[in-house]
Amino acid sequence: MRVLICPDKFAGTLSAPQVAAAIAEGWRDRAPGDEVVLRPLADGGPGFIEVVAAAVGGRRLPVRTVDPLGRPVSGEVLVVEDAVGPTAYVESAQACGLHLLAAHERDPKATTSYGLGLLIAAAVETGARRVVIGLGGSATNDAGAGMLAALGVATLDEAGYALPYGGAALVAAAALDGVPRLRGVELVAATDVDNPLTGPQGAASVYGPQKGATQRDVLLLDAAVARFAAVLERDLPGCPPGLAGLPGAGAAGGIGGAILALGGRCESGIALVSRLIGLDAALDAADVVITGEGSFDHQSLRGKVVAGVAAAARARGRPCVVLAGRVAVAETEAASAGVTEAHALVDYFDGDAERAMREAAAGLRALAAEVAGRWVAGR
Repeated sequence: MRVLICPDKFAGTLSAPQVAAAIAEGWRDRAPGDEVVLRPLADGGPGFIEVVAAAVGGRRLPVRTVDPLGRPVSGEVLVVEDAVGPTAYVESAQACGLHLLAAHERDPKATTSYGLGLLIAAAVETGARRVVIGLGGSATNDAGAGMLAALGVATLDEAGYALPYGGAALVAAAALDGVPRLRGVELVAATDVDNPLTGPQGAASVYGPQKGATQRDVLLLDAAVARFAAVLERDLPGCPPGLAGLPGAGAAGGIGGAILALGGRCESGIALVSRLIGLDAALDAADVVITGEGSFDHQSLRGKVVAGVAAAARARGRPCVVLAGRVAVAETEAASAGVTEAHALVDYFDGDAERAMREAAAGLRALAAEVAGRWVAGR
């Protein structure tokens, strides 16, 4: 039997390649005669550069940037040569990631995407014809205003003063000043979600609370980014109309919207990475598909790795097994998304979430072996 293993990362615990390796080891322990193929994935969030570099190579260039609170951090640009010229890849989480902040520092009213702008500027200066920006796992909700500032476009208040950084300040957005320094590059946002910028399914409403926003903060931020979107439509040449409602505009706290406003486009991160790693051919050849992520929940079904893999497996009539840190999706809902069965590390460790994180690799090996045993017995 041919087994395809194509998981996402387990955030804060294991990278996607480490997850794939642990599952493969467990499966081979129980079914050594099976052919096991590893294709670790990313949807644009943390680990995006690592997965892309493993698939296509390229040059990884270090870049000095800043975190969501403006503190120095290290990032990188991956430059890959292709037929139409060099493409540069950057990962927003390296500068805007929630993992860069302690729990008490999380406040999307104040955090900024400025550091991502520095990464994009560095990517532009490599001479790339296209810049692909992995979006996901952000600590920000500033609709990319900080990113635009780093690229040369400041947001001003009614008096003509530049606004401070952070999503809350955008309630005073009145005008833009400057021209984006992009040298004509094509921008592509590799998104892990398809949410609009504002409204009940918008960036602040859906993702603000996990970034530290209270309910009052959510209302403030939603109004602030709506105002900023109107300013972008009016003052930024090429900004599409109805920006706040466009799919993907809410990705990474609204950075997706800023990229659309710059004339870029949004693309499913999982679809983009799948093409780069040759996932379709691997799926065609597989008898069973195993995927997973740290938390298999309702957000997983909105453009993330598990949803993309499960849908592709279902289209081919292949069973799809999910191994996750925790499972918070009903069986019927998972089945409608193409998931044959789902198993949680937390359940394997009798509800001990801390142990599931601490011993994630060992737990995945053991859980994969158990699943393999059942599949072997059912042949």
